[in-house]
Formats: sequence, structure tokens, C-alpha cells
Amino acid sequence: MKRIGVLTSGGDSPGMNAAVRSVVRCGLDRGLEVYGIYRGYEGLLDAELKQMDRGDVGDILQRGGTILKTARSKRFRTEEGIKRAMNVLNTFDIDGLVVIGGDGSMRGGLELSKRGIPVMGIPGTIDNDLAYTDYTIGFDTAVTTVLDAISKLRDTSSAHERVVIVEVMGRRCGDIALYAGLTGGAEEVLVPELPYDIKALSRRIIESANRGKQHHIIIKAEGVDISTAELAHDIQENTGRETKEVVLSYLQRGGSPTMRDRLLATLCGSKAVELLAQESASKAIGTVDGRIFAEDLGDALKETRELNEDLYSLIGVLSK
Repeated sequence: MKRIGVLTSGGDSPGMNAAVRSVVRCGLDRGLEVYGIYRGYEGLLDAELKQMDRGDVGDILQRGGTILKTARSKRFRTEEGIKRAMNVLNTFDIDGLVVIGGDGSMRGGLELSKRGIPVMGIPGTIDNDLAYTDYTIGFDTAVTTVLDAISKLRDTSSAHERVVIVEVMGRRCGDIALYAGLTGGAEEVLVPELPYDIKALSRRIIESANRGKQHHIIIKAEGVDISTAELAHDIQENTGRETKEVVLSYLQRGGSPTMRDRLLATLCGSKAVELLAQESASKAIGTVDGRIFAEDLGDALKETRELNEDLYSLIGVLSK
């Protein structure tokens, strides 16, 4: 193992830069040449590679986004695209690859792995939807951003005695909604993994108002099968209370990563380089019970994420 590549792919997440920094500097410390691949798999197909030195990753630990840029690549999903990617890696004598991204990015890495190149997957996604790891890089920062929004929205919703629906990201995983709702004191949380009842929800809002509650914060994951606008309309019709919607969208992806995300990214990057230097087979790297570990990449991607229903039930208890 003499030369490795690193790329960031899919949606950006706070902490990706910390992971890139760790891969580059730990790689150089082990005597490896490290190539940064720009714009993910799309850039790999176009041979957008640059040999990295320590200075290239200076002053990026605290920055959101990714200095390597990122993209989603339709071309890479074809057999021709995968062959093209392998040709580029072979042309540059890349012996191993670190992929920082979510489920789709890791599955792309798995396809390259099947064709002979060792791939280390680092979980970079705010969605926290990779089942093999307790947390993904960027999740903690995204939840922190949502918490800040909830605090501000509670002030104005109390002043106007409104219902506010906050739509958060996460695709088909409700973890951002769950953790932000629980730690932000939301009255209701809607997630795609569990059914909801608008009539029952409306009754709870009315009962809370009758007890003198001045606000009602609802956190809704984007994967729930009703639009936020439609939900707001139905609640206002049912309760007679003014209901506003706030879609946080890409705000959750930006910003300086938290300590937890910086630490997770740094340790995962170090582990990826260690495994490549040992010429390990392809792995998915993550954290379980506070420990960094590595699991077979293919096996990791077969696991299914389940919502923590104990935490979800606790929201109902605490919000009464």
C-alpha cells in the first residue's frame, strides 16, 4: 500500500473536512501518498485528482461542507461508469480508497471493492441512517442546529400563541426529528417509521391550550407521508389555532461541526488509514457504545436502521 485516495460523496455533512484532514495527515505520517478526489464519484470519472500535503488540509477542522466538494453521479451508477472509475484509479496507481458519505456513497464503494480495490467507508451524513453505527458524522451538528431553531421558534410561538411545525431532514430515517424533539422539548414528533393520527394530534393541541399552554411545537421528519403545508392546514382547521410551518432544509447541513462530530470524523479517518496500511479487506468504520470499530463493508450495508421507540415514547411522557 503506497498510494491512497479520499473522496466525499452525496450530501455534505459537518465533519467531512475533519475526516479528510485526518485521512491526509495520518496517511502522510505512515509514509503514504494521499490523493484527494474532487466532486465525489463524478470527479473520479473525470480524473479530478490532486496529491495532498499537510498544508492542503490546514485550517479546515472547524469548517462545514467539504474542501473536496461533493456531487451525486448518475454516470457512476452504470457498469460503464464503474469501469471508468477503476481505470482512473489504476492509471493513478491508487492502491486503496477512503469514501466519506452515506448509504449510496458506501454502496458505490462496495462496487469498486468487488472489482479489487480496498475501500474504507466513513459514515458522513446528517441523516444517521446507517444501521451499523450508532452515529454518523454530521448528525450531532444537525440536531444542534435544529435545537437552536426550536428555541427561537418557541419564543415567537408563545408570544402569538401559535402552533409551529418544524420540518427537519433525514429522508426515511426519523432520528433527527426524534433526538431534536426529545432534547428540544417539542410537544409532538412525527417520524416516517411510525403511524400518526391527525385527529388525536389535534385533540392534544386543544387540550394543551385549555390547560393554558401558550405554544405547541411539532417536529416533523421530511419522510412522513404528508406535506408540511397540508399538515399545517389540517391542524388549523381542526383546532382553530393559527399554525405556521418552518422548513429548515439545508440549514441543517451547514455550520461548524460540534466537538462530537469532529472527534468521530478524526477517529474514523485515522482508523481508515490504519486499516489500509494493514492491507485490510474493505470495511465500514463507525462507532458502537463509544468505541471506533470496523465491520465488513458488505455486511454493514445489509443492516436495517430501527427507530428507538423507547426514546419516542418518552417524548409523550415529558411533553404533557
